[in-house]
Amino acid sequence: MRHEIFFNHVVENNWPIKHIPFQKKHKTLPSILTRQEVQAFLSVLDNPKYFAIASTLYGSGLRLSECINLKIEDIDSANMVITVRDGKGKKDRVTILSEKMLAALRNYYRKTSLKPVTYLFPKKNDRFSPFSKRQTQQFIHIAGLKAGITKSVSPHILRHSFATHLLESGVNLRKIQVILGHRSLQTTAVYTHLTKDFLSEVKSPLDTLGV
Repeated sequence: MRHEIFFNHVVENNWPIKHIPFQKKHKTLPSILTRQEVQAFLSVLDNPKYFAIASTLYGSGLRLSECINLKIEDIDSANMVITVRDGKGKKDRVTILSEKMLAALRNYYRKTSLKPVTYLFPKKNDRFSPFSKRQTQQFIHIAGLKAGITKSVSPHILRHSFATHLLESGVNLRKIQVILGHRSLQTTAVYTHLTKDFLSEVKSPLDTLGV
């Protein structure tokens, strides 16, 4: 549709382009970490704030922007849930609050000299502004290298790993869709291709032949 508008209205050509097929974007499977790699990654994070941020990204499957924009009131320890406000598509949703994540958050709050006032993870010199996206990406990447992980570790790979590990644990795909905030179940279904048992139970027809 956008191409048709460009050709017919911008460059003023009346070419019949509706029948021309446009090349589809190549879709690749997302990269994920194994549970062992996640454990190795988290184990090298000595900074309590960094550990808490990474635990929140992996433990709740948040997007980077959702994580660093969390506010203190979004953490509901009574019901063990996190409210994600203005997520993708400007929609609020609720995700899980892990017991270990809550412990990491409390340890961070106890040890940090810059106590959060509004944002849960404030900037180093400005407690009224959220922590830097770039700095988060940087410390996560460095921690991945330090842990000896050959994959490029990023906030989004932690989210992908969260979803895949939930699926491997038997969590319903529809529940994972809601937790991740996906509009379409088809988007969430890509994680079925990443689970370690996706193909293990499929028997090749070659093995059924008497040859």
